[in-house]
Amino acid sequence: MAFLKFEHVGKTYPNGFEAVKDFNLEVEKGDFIVFVGPSGCGKTTTLRMFAGLEEITTGTISIDDNVINDLEPKDRNIAMVFQNYALYPHMTVKDNMTYGLKFRKVPKEEINERVLETSKILGFDEDYLKRRPGQLSGGQKQRVALGRAIVRRPQVFLMDEPLSNLDAKLRIQMRSEITKIHREVNATTIYVTHDQTEAMTMATKIVVMNNGYIQQIDIPDIIYDYPENMFVAGFIGAPAMNFIDAKLENGYIIFANDKKIKLPSEDLKYYEEYEGKEVVFGIRPEDCYINKEDIKSGLIEEFKGHIENIELLGFETIHYLNDGVNKVICKIPHKSFYKLDDEGDFYFDMSRYSLFDKETTSRIKRER
Repeated sequence: MAFLKFEHVGKTYPNGFEAVKDFNLEVEKGDFIVFVGPSGCGKTTTLRMFAGLEEITTGTISIDDNVINDLEPKDRNIAMVFQNYALYPHMTVKDNMTYGLKFRKVPKEEINERVLETSKILGFDEDYLKRRPGQLSGGQKQRVALGRAIVRRPQVFLMDEPLSNLDAKLRIQMRSEITKIHREVNATTIYVTHDQTEAMTMATKIVVMNNGYIQQIDIPDIIYDYPENMFVAGFIGAPAMNFIDAKLENGYIIFANDKKIKLPSEDLKYYEEYEGKEVVFGIRPEDCYINKEDIKSGLIEEFKGHIENIELLGFETIHYLNDGVNKVICKIPHKSFYKLDDEGDFYFDMSRYSLFDKETTSRIKRER
């Protein structure tokens, strides 16, 4: 039996705007679930409904088979970590962490025991606990906010874009710390972000949302390799998956400029109903290579293009190609011998492509 359940949950505001539509999700105890999607997709609204900060319009949310729709936030046994830390500036770190416990009249001995246990997890020493928020960096404040949540020993942690106020280097460090803390505490966590890198690196399961609807729920590897539709394929991955409008004919993908890409023969049985129809060919930038020898599958198709831009990132190089009609981005894991305005020969790993129905934008399924 699932520990958390969202069943046909929806949110409609008084002006008629539907922020969340028929949201269904089951979460196992100890999972780290990440809601990811663009701004306005409904992810934070869903989190706030779970927290009791937004009224649920339709459906039910339950924890351990107990429906919580009508419970006050304080009665849901959850802890929330906000984007802006929400620390009391006049209180010490220890007082910020324990304020909620004192408010609930938890015995002093138990409070001290929980603070000691949480301090070990977060690496807080006695001096650190005596500081005030004004003496802390952004990353340190976020650790205190995490400590305040951990010390409560809730059934569920809720995190609403907790790293968005930090600089890039600190975000990477805090991603690792939150993941480590989750493993140690093993608390069920729902984490909201618009950053697909956070989703891919932190989640045990990802919920991709857009326009109030769930687009796909799965583990990070499956989300990345087998996106359900063009939205998921384009949102997850940096740079995004390449999409090229094409037609399927006699085992070939034919682009608008009549360039042909041969499909693997073992895949053709999945595409019979699309023969002669328009489709969208998808390939990720990292599945595009300069050297044929780097493609271990042996399924190789060539793409020639004018190099309009090159971005050298030190450990990898991104090429922006144009063959006169189609534009393709290729990312290789080393420096390139090509220069700006060269005509380049690149190769697709055809064990890694995707085909999408042009009308529905759904991925055309084939065996994994």
